[in-house]
This record gives sequence, C-alpha cells and structure tokens, in this order.
Amino acid sequence: MIGLWSESAQTYLLILAISTTLVFALPILLVPLAWARLMRWRIPQDIDLAVYFGRCLGAFILIVEALMLRAALTGEALHTTFEVLAAVALLMVLVQMTGDRRWLEKPYRPKRGRGVGDNDSGGLSEEVQGEIRDAAVE
Repeated sequence: MIGLWSESAQTYLLILAISTTLVFALPILLVPLAWARLMRWRIPQDIDLAVYFGRCLGAFILIVEALMLRAALTGEALHTTFEVLAAVALLMVLVQMTGDRRWLEKPYRPKRGRGVGDNDSGGLSEEVQGEIRDAAVE
C-alpha cells in the first residue's frame, strides 16, 4: 500500500507525530510569539492578530498530529494520512518556491469532507489537483 517501507509506516508516523507535536505544534499553540522570536520573525507592534493566527496554526498542526497518531497506533487510514501529509507538504513547498500566496486560497484550499468518508481529494476537483501537481513539477 505505501511501498517498500510499508512495514515501518506506523513507527515513522509515531516518531513524526511525537517529535513535531513537541517541537512545532505545542510551542506555536501555547507561546506563538516566543516561537516567532526564535525563528527571528518580525513581531508587529499590535500583537493580537499575530497571537491569534499563531494559535490557529498550532491548533491546525495538532489536528494533523492527531490524524498521524491515530494511524500510527491503530494502523487505520495509513494511506489517507500519508496523502494528507503529502498535500500539506506540497502546498507549503509551492508557496515557498513561488512566493505566490494564491496556493493558500480558493480553489486550492482543501475542504473538509462530509461524513466519515476518506476524503482523499481534500475536496479539490481533479482539475485543481492536476494544476497543483503540474505547478510542482515546473
């Protein structure tokens, strides 16, 4: 299902979930400005919005961490978990490589699926998925 390393997939996810929770998710959620200073980012005079968005990002990361932890401990939805991680990574790379923030907005922003389906597509149409893949290759 995942390839040559499929036997190690759950262990990998467990290590990744624990380490990124401790190093990224919790610090960004609990002390976003301290995290920003550590990364040497500019802190605005009015910090309320920066703290709000930092905590939102930390909460989002924790949701992804929970998905990884569930897959690591139960073995369920491994394929979907790796697809979500790949989509998140690809969008971050596209934004960094191109400097174009449009990759974070509609129609590229993933949508939450309805019900308990596997939501492999992130709610993105085949056309949009293809456009993202093509841009990553360019």
